[in-house]
Amino acid sequence: MRNGTPVDLDPAQTTEDLTIDKIGAQGDGVTAGHLYAPLTLPGEVVRGSIHGERIEVVERLTASPERIAAICPHFGDCGGCALQHWDHAPYLAWKREQIVLALARELIETEVLAPFASPSHSRRRLALHARREGGRVRLGFKARRSWRLVDINVCPIADPALERALPALRQLAAPFLEHPKSAPTLHVTWTLAGLDVDISGVERKSGGLSADARMRAAEAASAGNMARVTLAGEVVYQARSPVVRLGPASVALPPGAFLQASPQAEEAMAAAVTEAIAGAQRVADLFCGVGTFTFRLAQTASVYAADASALAIAALTTAIGSAPGLKGITAEARDLTRRPMLAMEMKKLDAVVFDPPRAGAVEQSGEIGRSKVARVVGVSCNPATFARDARILTDAGFRLEYVKPIDQFLWSPHIELVGVFGR
Repeated sequence: MRNGTPVDLDPAQTTEDLTIDKIGAQGDGVTAGHLYAPLTLPGEVVRGSIHGERIEVVERLTASPERIAAICPHFGDCGGCALQHWDHAPYLAWKREQIVLALARELIETEVLAPFASPSHSRRRLALHARREGGRVRLGFKARRSWRLVDINVCPIADPALERALPALRQLAAPFLEHPKSAPTLHVTWTLAGLDVDISGVERKSGGLSADARMRAAEAASAGNMARVTLAGEVVYQARSPVVRLGPASVALPPGAFLQASPQAEEAMAAAVTEAIAGAQRVADLFCGVGTFTFRLAQTASVYAADASALAIAALTTAIGSAPGLKGITAEARDLTRRPMLAMEMKKLDAVVFDPPRAGAVEQSGEIGRSKVARVVGVSCNPATFARDARILTDAGFRLEYVKPIDQFLWSPHIELVGVFGR
């Protein structure tokens, strides 16, 4: 199936009629025999050829009543979205179920609430790939299960400001393609000051960008009214400091800084976190980044904030002055994977919030478990590693009280969550 429609096969290839049983963890339809068919739905009958574990769909014989028309013309070819063809209610129920299943694999049962769903056109961050083909610059996402680039002109997950900027970003990409081995990725963030673009994947063995390419990049950034352009963190062009609002604070982002992809999802996460630690007077915010939760927590509690990125901690510290009336923030650049906050350091804390990267926080979870802290909130973009860390905490005497799913990455198989522990 390509572009969301069946494909023609060589007449010599044999086909089979197969029934889709469920949706797998990566968003593909799965048969009872564990064969995978993209862009299908439970209950559908398809005809296709089998290649290993994959089904190349030739014809959809029976369509699911839950199938809807995708809103993006690139859907089916572009690999950015996997589930635009699924009605919203069963789609969200499936996302919730992924968390239930991940917890069940660790023998954990708890209440999993209804998901928060990010709206369309809400992503303020995109990672766009650029290539030069046939004398023109192509900009977009990789095709499904392919290195081929799908050139996009619309994107219904993106903030309208990012959609409008696609032509300017295509112009910006051109100077970074001067070396034939360059395969740049534009990490684009929409900020209050305009676009912040950090570019990676540019061939630099021959000395990096030429002076001419740098000049053309600066001209393209200026013409596109961009705030800043950096190449692997090195400033190529800057007209304004890219600033975002995190609760009561205004934070100037360092180049390439992590930021939640959707402001609406960020607000939902922050609301769940602050509600869970209500009444706490001393809180640790671990893996804090530039302060997604820190400033909101500091409105009611004193906060110790730690993150491995020294640049993120510097940005957070500078932004404290933009939010008068906070209870107090102490920030430290600290690799919590190699040097986790120890149980003895938590003896005066009322609550701990931790938001690790996808790999989770085995070492830090162990220290939290050995502490006397009574309230813990875990934020995660990976239900599997969250469940593993939750097992560590429950084995130490915590109870996972509930989980709030957050559908930040709309129409993708990814799901984020906020889990609340007590003892």
